[in-house]
Amino acid sequence: MTALPLTRYRGLAYRAHDPRWAFAPTSGAGAAIHGGRFNPKGMAALYLALSIEGMFAEVSHGFAHRFPPLTVVTYEVDCTDILDLTTEAGRTAAGTDLSTLGCAWMLDRAEGRTPPTWTLSKRLVAAGAAGVVVPSFAIGATEGMRNLVLWRWGGEQKVVAWDVEGRLQAPTFVR
Repeated sequence: MTALPLTRYRGLAYRAHDPRWAFAPTSGAGAAIHGGRFNPKGMAALYLALSIEGMFAEVSHGFAHRFPPLTVVTYEVDCTDILDLTTEAGRTAAGTDLSTLGCAWMLDRAEGRTPPTWTLSKRLVAAGAAGVVVPSFAIGATEGMRNLVLWRWGGEQKVVAWDVEGRLQAPTFVR
């Protein structure tokens, strides 16, 4: 792996949360519990879509007319140390390719293999990357849909859920 061409991402991002957990929109805890394409269990990650359309592609799992209840959150992001894996230069520097990024990670995990994207993410974190911009591999995603996956955020790495009315708080259930 050559020196990583790390850059800054500044802009808006989106995520559709399970309403039961939307009160902690920047925790990354759910990804740490379950693991994801770019993080093994135990490694926190924050998965954000870089477009509203991409967010819906990610959450719909290919069923465009069947959405579970969702809480949609907009984020203001200003993070450094981001590697853009949507470019050939970024993938070459990271020692990866599109087929690795789009691997069947859930099948690998189910069959007891370590997904190659987990190995990649560990290498990138060790090399100083706070996150990556990656193509969306969701069913129905178009070529331009991108995601931002963060492994390190907070402090100078700014990720703020836009919630001026304070709606994202622990739920109170009425019976």
